[in-house]
Amino acid sequence: MPLILLEGRPGVGKTTVARRLVTELRARGVDVAGFTTRELRERGRRVGFEIEDLAGEAGVLAHVDLLGPPRVGRYGVDLATLERIALPALHRPADVVVIDELGKMELTSARFRAAVSDLFDAGGTTIVTTVHAHAHPFVDALMRRPDVEVVRVTEHSRDELPTELAGRLAGR
Repeated sequence: MPLILLEGRPGVGKTTVARRLVTELRARGVDVAGFTTRELRERGRRVGFEIEDLAGEAGVLAHVDLLGPPRVGRYGVDLATLERIALPALHRPADVVVIDELGKMELTSARFRAAVSDLFDAGGTTIVTTVHAHAHPFVDALMRRPDVEVVRVTEHSRDELPTELAGRLAGR
């Protein structure tokens, strides 16, 4: 089963690709599990991030008003919310698991890292995950796996990628 890491710089559209891929796969009758994230803004300023599983449960992943620990930049990360939403989403049986994203905030959780590792090692499930183009030991190890395909997301590729990937993955 394909293991695909969508890599790109912040703001290039990785989350948009992930969300559109979920829509495309569902339209083709593919069962999809996982979660996506999105920015929380107040008066035009980013103040945090929300996590939402593909069944619709959502919560605040990180926020400037959360104390932490852990803290990533100016954001306190709510590990309990991350684990309450992300862990069941990763364990739900599905044809494809979409993880948006394996970023600094999510990777502060040892339980989350273990669940992702287990999912990658188990085989049998197609996984598509977004990652920043910044070095991180956990992500770097995944990228070195011979069974992982790294797909670069750019301003030029982001619009076609969801349809292209859905075509590949729905045909399995």
